[in-house]
Amino acid sequence: MKKNETGGDPKFATKTTAQDAPALNGLFKDAIADLYWAENHLVKALPKMISAATAPELKNAIESHLEETKVHVTRLEQVFELLGEKAIAKKCDAMEGLSKEAEGIVEETEPGTATRDVGIILASQKVEHYEIASYGGLYQLATTLGLTDIADILAQTLSEEKLADSKLTDIAENEINYKAAEEA
Repeated sequence: MKKNETGGDPKFATKTTAQDAPALNGLFKDAIADLYWAENHLVKALPKMISAATAPELKNAIESHLEETKVHVTRLEQVFELLGEKAIAKKCDAMEGLSKEAEGIVEETEPGTATRDVGIILASQKVEHYEIASYGGLYQLATTLGLTDIADILAQTLSEEKLADSKLTDIAENEINYKAAEEA
């Protein structure tokens, strides 16, 4: 029997199909529409974070992730196509809330400070963690539903989201957090 990611045996080793699990398939499609809204929203929100950031390495990381996010939108459009569905976004309340929180951090911190950059990193990592949870869960659902091609697409994006989170951690740990600690 194949071990799962935690090293234990899976409780249920059987897979199903989207046709055999209409409720689960409906939930999956709904979650894809939610994530599609979230990624499109990020395409609009990330330029604000780029403008608000000061550290060149942070600006570069967010700019790079903006370009990746545009690819993520395209991949989700591929997922809709593979599902035989029109790409329709469903408002993602979680992403809207995370974006508002990020805007609040920018408003509450001084322009040009490392403290603002730390806040932008924190807000960005919250977004990344939401995306990691979403793509990870959807990958598992796609696998369960036997949607192998879709699972592969989601796994690719999941990997990129994890890498973006890791880059943000590196930027914070290598300099910005220490600069912010020295600010008045």
